[in-house]
Amino acid sequence: MAEFKLKIRRYDPEAGAAPYWDEHTVDLEPHRSVLEGILQARNENDGSIGVRCSCRSAICGSCGVRVNGKPGLACHTHLDDALASAGEDGVIEVEPMGNMPIIKDLIVDMDAVHWKKIQRVTPWLIGKEPVPEREYIVSRESMIDVTQSMACIQCGACVSDCLSMEVDPLFVGPAALAKTYRFVGDPRDAAHEQRLKDLGEDKHGIYDCTHCFKCIEACPKGVAPMNQIMRLRRIAGNDFHIKDRNNGERHEAAFVKNIEKNGILHEADLLPDSYGGKFHPRAVPELISSLPIVMTALLRRKMTPGKALLHPHKAPDGVKRIFEVVEGRDERNEFNLYISGTDANNEGTAEVAEAIETAEPAGVAPDGTEGSSA
Repeated sequence: MAEFKLKIRRYDPEAGAAPYWDEHTVDLEPHRSVLEGILQARNENDGSIGVRCSCRSAICGSCGVRVNGKPGLACHTHLDDALASAGEDGVIEVEPMGNMPIIKDLIVDMDAVHWKKIQRVTPWLIGKEPVPEREYIVSRESMIDVTQSMACIQCGACVSDCLSMEVDPLFVGPAALAKTYRFVGDPRDAAHEQRLKDLGEDKHGIYDCTHCFKCIEACPKGVAPMNQIMRLRRIAGNDFHIKDRNNGERHEAAFVKNIEKNGILHEADLLPDSYGGKFHPRAVPELISSLPIVMTALLRRKMTPGKALLHPHKAPDGVKRIFEVVEGRDERNEFNLYISGTDANNEGTAEVAEAIETAEPAGVAPDGTEGSSA
């Protein structure tokens, strides 16, 4: 047995009082979970502590909380691990998940945010017609592919840590979009294009993700929601050629073109290229609206006219080789840990790795001079 100090974030909206921290000392074996520590504090010290839990086996997803600022399952976080990530005072901080309203203490309203967004994406299979006389025959590879998104236990940890949702609460969110791939990746579903067009046209849909990796770090089941979102984007743009009104597909293509040409990002070209080029009718109003930002950057010497208009850096041969290898494949190589196990086992990565080794360091021109971006 060992003593652990838990500092629990308390808040009862109905009471009208401000949130506060409540400290408890629990006596448990180090391998016991944070959830067991919370329950001991509730049973022995204060029965009013609000916490949601059920299976205690990391299956139901009910006990999602933030431990020392990081989202996860309280039943799946050992006290000794939590202590190792605590501050210098050795106190384990437990607080409710973010991006969702608090009902009481550690209990958040998942119906108001998480489940509402899941409902938004039509979370069921839309069968193809005509219905076969017997079962649908699906390849083993197809089912293994969607197994990763099927592993989601709807705990809301990814939603809690999503930076896009902090800025835009209307963003559909990582959990709902990972659920979308579960059906877009299923060959039995008849609405692949409709699902992708719907979420592509929605300005809070697949192109609202900022690629921050927070949901990948938060997920206790390895679902990697951001990866599923990126796959939805690739399928929408490359397979169904969906040109969304939010310009998300063109913006991604502009990034690729920019790096292929320059080796590092040249931001002055990114905006016009996202709208078809400097002289495209779609680009002109966007360029005019950006003039105040450009003028501020020039006045503060964040950029110069020369570097903005004439980017000095060009992509070295190694970077060009990466694009040649990837774009020269007959089929797009989708990397899925559930199928390939590790990066080293994934077919097709060896030649890309070889190309990366021959590439010049980012930001350094072939002649050794520093590259720059506006």
